[in-house]
Amino acid sequence: MPASVGAAALPVTRVRATSTQRNPITTHSRRRFIQYLASRNTLFNLNNFLDKGALQGYDMSTFIRRYSRYLNEKAMSYRLVAVDFTKMKRGIDGVMRTMNTEKLIKTLPIIQNQLDALLDFQANPNELTNGVINSAFMLLFKDSIRLFAAYNEGVINLLEKYFDMKKNQCKDALDIYKKFLYRMTKLSEFLKVAEVHLFTHTHVYIHTVGINV
Repeated sequence: MPASVGAAALPVTRVRATSTQRNPITTHSRRRFIQYLASRNTLFNLNNFLDKGALQGYDMSTFIRRYSRYLNEKAMSYRLVAVDFTKMKRGIDGVMRTMNTEKLIKTLPIIQNQLDALLDFQANPNELTNGVINSAFMLLFKDSIRLFAAYNEGVINLLEKYFDMKKNQCKDALDIYKKFLYRMTKLSEFLKVAEVHLFTHTHVYIHTVGINV
């Protein structure tokens, strides 16, 4: 059974620190934290977390739980492929564009799962006025841009290889592509929230990856 970092073992102040941008865990040590979870087979388990000590605690707790689920999924991705999709080399000679067919078909579903966990945050602009929720959203927003870039380049590579694939690989590739289109819609909805919240700054990021919202 995997080890579990439970909510009971973490003071509220430390839970909040995981989503506060000024805290070292997000600015300098977040990647090492993910690596720790991956290497130790440890779950950052906040499924039952509830902050009863603050007026907005109930609202914040929902998003803290969702953010912790994303951290777990990101750690799982790292455990499976030994790479952070948000940090990998991109471009025509990048990791996803040069990956072989077999590895590509195994890797893209892992990216899909991580993106699903990110999009499950489901905050609206009104909820982002809360500092804790906003901090977590900003971290997810930055990851969404980089994660999509890797995802998109992988799908481009997949389509380029499609007519050279075996029959069973073609079936898997088609399924991956259909799921990609669905996640494009979900990501556009996520970025619309970011656009409302971040205005001009958001447009710069969206243009960078070529997403129209």
